[in-house]
Amino acid sequence: MTENVDVVLIGGGIMSATLGTLLHELQPEWKIVAFERLSDVAQESSNPWNNAGTGHAALCELNYMPQQGDAPLDPAKAISINEQFQQSRQLWSSLVERGVLDEPSTFINSTPHMTFVRGEKDVAYLKKRYEVLKEQPLFAGIEYSEDSRVINKWAPLLMQKRRAGEPFAATRVPSGTDVDFGALTHQLFDHLTASGVDLRLNHEVRSLKKQKDGRWLVKYRNTIGRTPNEISARFVFVGAGGWALKLLQSSGIPEIKGYGVFPIGGQFLKTTNPAVVSQHKAKVYSQASVGAPPMSVPHLDTRVVDGESSLMFGPFATFSPKFLKKGSMLDIVTQVRTHNLWPMLRVAFANPDLITYLVSELLKNHRKKVENLRTFMPTAKDEDWTLIDAGQRAQVMKKDPKKGGILQFGTEVVSAADGSIAGLLGASPGASTAVPIMLELLKKCFPAEYPGWEGELRALIPTFGEKLNTDAALAEKSTEATAAVLGIDA
Repeated sequence: MTENVDVVLIGGGIMSATLGTLLHELQPEWKIVAFERLSDVAQESSNPWNNAGTGHAALCELNYMPQQGDAPLDPAKAISINEQFQQSRQLWSSLVERGVLDEPSTFINSTPHMTFVRGEKDVAYLKKRYEVLKEQPLFAGIEYSEDSRVINKWAPLLMQKRRAGEPFAATRVPSGTDVDFGALTHQLFDHLTASGVDLRLNHEVRSLKKQKDGRWLVKYRNTIGRTPNEISARFVFVGAGGWALKLLQSSGIPEIKGYGVFPIGGQFLKTTNPAVVSQHKAKVYSQASVGAPPMSVPHLDTRVVDGESSLMFGPFATFSPKFLKKGSMLDIVTQVRTHNLWPMLRVAFANPDLITYLVSELLKNHRKKVENLRTFMPTAKDEDWTLIDAGQRAQVMKKDPKKGGILQFGTEVVSAADGSIAGLLGASPGASTAVPIMLELLKKCFPAEYPGWEGELRALIPTFGEKLNTDAALAEKSTEATAAVLGIDA
């Protein structure tokens, strides 16, 4: 007989862990089953070495506030990203207080967020950005300097042996964070399994089919022995990274028509040399290269994983047709359908700079990559740095009424009209904004239950339903409260 459950979560990353945690807190009696095709959770994009660990709050990322011609800089996107990250901080704080999460330093650590630019044009832009953001409550405390002595105090590696006379500037926000999303995912799943949620590792979902009674038949197999089986669920969430597209296509929902994904891999330079690591405690972002996607903005980062500090620089783009690091070489081909072929072709025609950028990145050897690092850190030595492979990012391609097809950055939830199935496509800043993404999913997919959940959601997220940036006192109160619980700078 087919097993019947309330919820099936596909994928063992931070998205499924977050949604599973919220649903368990809201409806503890619901039967939830989570499937992960690998032998452990958080092995793909949520793994700490497959991402930069930036708690994306738009404190340092210039692509959330680009210069559009001569128009005044608009902080709306940056404010929105920061608002979302504050919701994540609030949920994590509540889960720490409830004993769901461990000691905060096991997954989040204070790491100032900085932006560093060179050249008169970028210096002028950064100063304008600072003047706009310093007036926003969620960006209170942002600092700006063009003084090498000040920047040297913030991040010495940026200034040592820098060429005299070169225009440069930096901003700094002390309240930034480094987040180990792998540790966070493990802790959330540990609590879920201890509370009765069924986590099935080494189980690969193969297909999804809507039944006449409105439930979903989920066919899967054990990757060890390849034994097939099936399960029926009222609701299915597909949080399987790049494979989410393939499974949503399998479901046959019309909402997925026109979507495709373009896989972009990445590498980072990494050092654990104590003499180098001890001189840098920050995440320092700069401007992206011409033609580079926003996810490829160069940055020199402090990372804290398992209590050990290291530095990473990158990312450097790589290419693989796989949608996951442990995916199939045929992924990029098997996604093609009659409804998404034209949008994908239009994206290819409209983004020659991206293709040029990818080719130039693929031609770089280790020496060339360290030369790129030296634009940030002039004293970098080849022998101190090793290359590590980061995760695969599946950038969304979709239909566009005017252009035929567009390449979209960020994340997007695709759900059926009846709310019985939903999946997440896209990449950064996904993990950092997992909480608000899942809150929107709950509202859209569970319209009957959602009004009754709002009280508990407010208990978990004190400013649920409110905007912090329009209330300076509330913004200060919220950030100070979460900082105190999480042990990070206010």
